[in-house]
Amino acid sequence: MQITRRRFIGITAAMSVSALVSPTFAQNDSPQPVIWRGVALGANAELRLYHNNPAVAENLIQQAIAEVNRLENIFSVYRENSQVSRLNRAGSLNAPSADLLAVLSQAQSIHSLTNGAFDPTVQVLWQRYANHFQRNPKSKIAPNLQAALKRVGLHNMLISTQKIAFNQKGMAITLNGIAQGYITDRITQLLQQQGMNHALVNMGEIRHLDTLKQHPEFAKIQNPKGSGALPLHQIPLQNNALATSSGYGTPFDAEGKFTHLFDPRTGNSTPRYQSVSVLAKSAALADALSTAFAVSSEANIQAATQKIGAKVWLIGLNGNVKTMG
Repeated sequence: MQITRRRFIGITAAMSVSALVSPTFAQNDSPQPVIWRGVALGANAELRLYHNNPAVAENLIQQAIAEVNRLENIFSVYRENSQVSRLNRAGSLNAPSADLLAVLSQAQSIHSLTNGAFDPTVQVLWQRYANHFQRNPKSKIAPNLQAALKRVGLHNMLISTQKIAFNQKGMAITLNGIAQGYITDRITQLLQQQGMNHALVNMGEIRHLDTLKQHPEFAKIQNPKGSGALPLHQIPLQNNALATSSGYGTPFDAEGKFTHLFDPRTGNSTPRYQSVSVLAKSAALADALSTAFAVSSEANIQAATQKIGAKVWLIGLNGNVKTMG
């Protein structure tokens, strides 16, 4: 845990994958930020609070850390007693929290919007790929997914305020493709409710808070296969969230042919793009859309973008950049 009081120009903020986003900060009359760096849901996290009273900012950071800890006890697949871990072990969970129900409700909406490209039940695919390449580290082929795919699909989940349950034995979920964004949104809301006017929140995804619209900040998408920023125009973050997904962050094989981004409809994990970045009003939406779009055709991405009002930057396998929305 680290809290500092300083302006830090050109910071690289870690996303949930290796494709990074670099916020750039305009020189203005803002107070020196109070900065905290830590980890949320296994990803590097950072809070940057601009407040005239550093003691107030530090107190807000402590409140934010407590909220992150509370939410990790719901969403984490790394914490043995989190609600998600208990659901995955037992196949059902009584009296789920309002936060878990809210995220699953958003997941259902985005699942529908993306024609099934976003689906949190892909955890069984991750397990199948991980086991396959652990046993066969030099394998050039994907594992047999026939049995695993039968346990993938939100339609196989019962979701109610009383209980969440799987309809198929051996199912499991991961919310890492949306929960980091949800936590980013919750921390942003907490700060705003406590009177914070200017902050940059990164809990695995980035969201800009500037209620008075006096402090513009921008971002550049990093090259997922190399160093430095891509030749893109600066992306204005103004009170928006930005998320990037790239399979190159966690490949299963040395060549990067098989990654952690799965198409839940086929089980395929070979990258369609180098990276996908989404700018949206909420971090949960940007997070989930970037995950879904990483395994979607350009036509489906365009259709979903028109419906939801987001902006998308696709970096193709040839390095070309395409903007949608």
